[in-house]
Amino acid sequence: MDLEYLRPLFAGDGPWASVYLDATHAENATHAQNATHAENAAHAEDATRAEGDAGHRIEQRWRDLAGLLAGAGADPATIAAIGEAVQGYPHRPGRHGLAIFARAGEVALIEPLPAPPVADLATWGPLPHAMPMVALRGEEIPYVRVQAGHREGDIEALDAGGTPRRYTVHGAGEQPIANPRYQRAAEENWKRHAGDVAAAADAAEQIGAEVVVVAGDPKEIPYVVGKLPPRWRDRVVTTGQTGGSGRLDEATERAVAEVAAQNMKASVARYGSRPHADGLGDVVVRLRRGQVEEVLLVDDPDSTDRLFIGAGDPRLIATEPGTLRASGVEPIEVRADAALLRAVVGTGAGLLLVDPAEIGLTHGIGAILRDDDDESTA
Repeated sequence: MDLEYLRPLFAGDGPWASVYLDATHAENATHAQNATHAENAAHAEDATRAEGDAGHRIEQRWRDLAGLLAGAGADPATIAAIGEAVQGYPHRPGRHGLAIFARAGEVALIEPLPAPPVADLATWGPLPHAMPMVALRGEEIPYVRVQAGHREGDIEALDAGGTPRRYTVHGAGEQPIANPRYQRAAEENWKRHAGDVAAAADAAEQIGAEVVVVAGDPKEIPYVVGKLPPRWRDRVVTTGQTGGSGRLDEATERAVAEVAAQNMKASVARYGSRPHADGLGDVVVRLRRGQVEEVLLVDDPDSTDRLFIGAGDPRLIATEPGTLRASGVEPIEVRADAALLRAVVGTGAGLLLVDPAEIGLTHGIGAILRDDDDESTA
């Protein structure tokens, strides 16, 4: 899982405000588009009314969360900055959420979520509470899609998006939300490498794509695939669909989910065949030493586990405060998942959220160690 987008959250000292908000507007607005001419006026009026009601509900939910932040000690400037971000964020169709993180009167990150949070949430603490966002994003497969051109190996178009990890048949009018970060990556690389497969490879690298979808004439597709770097060829799904940007057709979406599931199984297999750490204490030690290549974690939103960190260096992480004090570091107690995310991002490790049925991990956590680590607990 690509976590580069989290770096701004761990670049500054806390305290941090973290907000998760259901940002769904008028779910019925799309019905007007499908109505007959005679029904359009009534449906449009209903959609406008629904949009206004939804906007009022979002505003009220934010006011409730702002009150919670104020009660927890958040400063007025930071609360105001989040309020402006909520009000100014563009309306999007379909059910979705927003995750917003702010400190010292400034919003550091605002991210759309592919689904609303289970419940609106606001926290104020030494570290951002980013794991709910990571978990929701982990349910989405980032992909890059290219349209094969008419000259051998050229491409005519490039876009990027996300699709649900667990394939389901979508209802009428239902679409996975487009992540603007994916779209920006596609646009930037298309401008730089228009017509060249390098645009697809660079965009895939930028968003951490799990799958590269190559669409178009079956005769041209092999030339495009052949020009991709080897690491991306193994992630290719091909399709004859030639439509523009937007959601994938259902057959391709199913194929993408299957490839992502295979990638997940491969990572779990690597854990069993490579030197690894097992259990919270062992993983924390390895993170502190910078020995972790990838953490495997069973996400538990109800976990009450706590860890200790030191200011600045993300490797300052421990299960006991005395470990840090022995090094002359004043320990700060935080949520375990927040400390783990900080250490993973700060040490350049990867993160894979797993289902407990897929692998047995002590306390729901393990780690694959880097190749240059001579020690092993395997």
